Amino acid sequence: MEPIRKLSEEEIRWIYRQGEDAVVELIQSTNKTIILLAERVRILEDRLAKNSKNSSKPPSSDGLSKPSPKSLRKRHQKKSGGQAGHPGNTLKAVENPDIIKLHQVNECHHCQQDLSEVVTKEHETRQVFDLPKVKLLVTEHQAEIKVCPHCGRRNKATFPSGVNQAVQYGLEIKAQAVYFNQYQLLPLQRISELFATIYGQALSQGSLIGFCQEIAEKVQFVNQRIKTHITEREAVIHFDETGSRVDGKLHWLHTASTEKLTHYTLHQKCGYPEMNDIGILPHLQGRAIHDGWSSYFKYKILHGLCNVHHLRKLKFLEERYPQPWVTKITALLLKMKEVTERAKEKGLDRLSEQQYFDYLSLYDVLIEEGYLANPILERIETDGHKKRGRVKQSPARNLLDQLKHYKDSVLAFLFDFRVPFDNNLAERDIRMMKVKQKISGCFRTKEGADDFCVIRGYISTSRKNGMNAIDSLRMAIDGQPYLPDFVASG
Repeated sequence: MEPIRKLSEEEIRWIYRQGEDAVVELIQSTNKTIILLAERVRILEDRLAKNSKNSSKPPSSDGLSKPSPKSLRKRHQKKSGGQAGHPGNTLKAVENPDIIKLHQVNECHHCQQDLSEVVTKEHETRQVFDLPKVKLLVTEHQAEIKVCPHCGRRNKATFPSGVNQAVQYGLEIKAQAVYFNQYQLLPLQRISELFATIYGQALSQGSLIGFCQEIAEKVQFVNQRIKTHITEREAVIHFDETGSRVDGKLHWLHTASTEKLTHYTLHQKCGYPEMNDIGILPHLQGRAIHDGWSSYFKYKILHGLCNVHHLRKLKFLEERYPQPWVTKITALLLKMKEVTERAKEKGLDRLSEQQYFDYLSLYDVLIEEGYLANPILERIETDGHKKRGRVKQSPARNLLDQLKHYKDSVLAFLFDFRVPFDNNLAERDIRMMKVKQKISGCFRTKEGADDFCVIRGYISTSRKNGMNAIDSLRMAIDGQPYLPDFVASG
């Protein structure tokens, strides 16, 4: 936009003396400038008004002006804290403790009578749960060597599988080191310090990287089986993506996950061609749950949209452009969510035809009400020529278009009870990847980033199926990585 020059009083009077047409032209030109500037101010104010509570911006972008927490959930009658019937995690006394320490009473506390020979009437017990002092355990494997007296040939016993070097680390150390790095996200230097402090043996960073490479190689086929099962067998699959720095360059981490499976893939770019390269969406048999990114809709498959994203956008509209339809459709979405959850609790697999008719009719009415309040914006000509392309619409109009054009995807949770209201599952699965970046910065190599994706997906899948993370890593190192039965049989 060209700089705006302030007209002097003499220039304005000169235009006035040119007649009525000159004045009209000046006012029209000024009005167009005012409208353009007002629109630019609106866009900038909208940008400043957005935060993690009313848009898709991450909490880290809130900065010092972090908004006070306001949940999108409705208030309920339950008090905060543990609920009645919740099992909790309180320590419980065991019947057979590892160590028993007897504390004797040798004299009466009142009259000092000797009680050493008196029979004990009962015991009051208190149990202390603690860890034993950790010591590195060294196992020496000795393979016998014998010379056959018959043929004179030399014979040596076979070492166990995995015992390949004169001095090496064992399965437990490898499993714990990889667990700390890949799951707890500790940097290599801190893991080395941790092992030196607790076990008295510092691990080199080269050894730690080698452990990760070993496990990644051994669970690679599990990762491939999970990918195939997600693509061909699952009914509802959650997708999300986030930026990740690798060797100082921006890459994109893609996740595809279900309640029981997690698959991560790292790619240099993020878009339709890259999704084709990953190979899940082009052949997907189930419904893809996502946040509405346009690349997903290029696939002719069933879709489901994250309604928490819609609620955030509606919250933004309520704060910046309050209109009656915004509050009404927010309440309607939450009501439909509540009704479907109650129906699931009762063991139902669908709503009644009347409920569907009522909710869909009200949804359509509110969308039309929104359109009436937000007509299409026409292009403003500033130089006498029309610009090509679509005219940028208001945030309200854009949201209305999405809610109308993708109605079946927005309300998929209402018709198919297997479909959730949101995409929180994928967002949970990908959130720790951002934490990894905050702790360690970028991945140094593409190979290290790929290993992280493979191992992290393996651990996530193991935990979703009730496995202990370190146990699953032990199994992988031992050459028998965990694979869920329903995947193995499929």
